Amino acid sequence: QVHLVESGGGLVQAGGSLRLSCAASGRTSSYSAMGWFRQDSGKEREFVAGITWSGGGTRYADAVKGRFTISTDNAKDTVYLQMNSLKPEDTAFYYCATRRGTRTTTHVGEYDYWGQGTQVTVSS
Repeated sequence: QVHLVESGGGLVQAGGSLRLSCAASGRTSSYSAMGWFRQDSGKEREFVAGITWSGGGTRYADAVKGRFTISTDNAKDTVYLQMNSLKPEDTAFYYCATRRGTRTTTHVGEYDYWGQGTQVTVSS
């Protein structure tokens, strides 16, 4: 069973930056696709960014392209989400997730394991 733990959330002013981390344990080569999602209160969970542990398959939601960067550190079994030029609308609970296979997707239901999430709040 894969266990994911997010960290790095917090309160930041608009225009600022944060780096989220997702530490994975118990993973096997079967679970090669990783994704970051976010969910604000009263809204559906939405895709933010995806990557494979080999560093390929990167994809981003249109709302974060050019501002967010997803990356991996295989030696640490950790996936990062560098968030720059943050906006108040980026405020949400951020989750990382993994799915079996080597293809990243944008669909919540196609991910098998989820972390507990970390809160990101961007003040105006």
